[in-house]
Amino acid sequence: MSSVESLDVFVPTESGRLFARRWTPAGVHAPGGAPIVLLHDSLGCVDLWRDFPVLLAQATGRVVIAYDRLGFGRSDPHEGKLGLDFVDREAHEGFQAVRNALDLDGYAAFGHSVGGGMAIACAAADGDACRALITESAQVYAEDRTLEGIRQAKVSFAQPGQLDRLKKYHGEKAAWVLSAWIDTWLSPGFADWTLDAQLNQVRSPALALHGDNDEYGSTDHARRIASLAGAQQVIFADCGHVPHRESPEKVLKTVSDWLADAA
Repeated sequence: MSSVESLDVFVPTESGRLFARRWTPAGVHAPGGAPIVLLHDSLGCVDLWRDFPVLLAQATGRVVIAYDRLGFGRSDPHEGKLGLDFVDREAHEGFQAVRNALDLDGYAAFGHSVGGGMAIACAAADGDACRALITESAQVYAEDRTLEGIRQAKVSFAQPGQLDRLKKYHGEKAAWVLSAWIDTWLSPGFADWTLDAQLNQVRSPALALHGDNDEYGSTDHARRIASLAGAQQVIFADCGHVPHRESPEKVLKTVSDWLADAA
């Protein structure tokens, strides 16, 4: 396995700085293919990808980039609440700031969970600049299973000491991070949310990964991505919401093999 070099940067925006990290396979001055940009889940951040970005860079021979959305991880606090259009707005605001700062003319978007929805919105917004779209456990509408999983998580996080798990990664922003997830998704106004319009605008090759035991969304999401965006579906057996952590070898092989042909 080749070693991977990392570089941390802070990206200025009108609302605050965003933290980003770039991983480059060592000794590769011109990595093949478009850089892969990782978009994290509702409670996630760069550090919560753990060793996956390094493994992905090694497996694909590509630059891998991840960033903390405003309010998450090492990025600056978010002043206010998320709007119900936060998925689409991220594609047009935070993501574009990172893309411009890192001079990404073309990229492959890889999003996990709600980050998968954001990756779809990025692909829809950027046309040919998005060379490939990969979703993992993405939600593309407010499914009952998703909302029930969030309700159960709300009960769990109300127990003493549970918020400290998030403080390890988000510091004093942890309460905001939790609220941004739970309160937004359980808002009555979010019940009719879908990404159907964005899915219909995707033009890049697309790959939809999903676990058959995902507690936050059924495989219908992958089917919908395949139906509306022409994606290839891959359903991992006996796998939950985080395939890249539960079945990393399968995810890495599936993604690297597919990207070699796609972009």
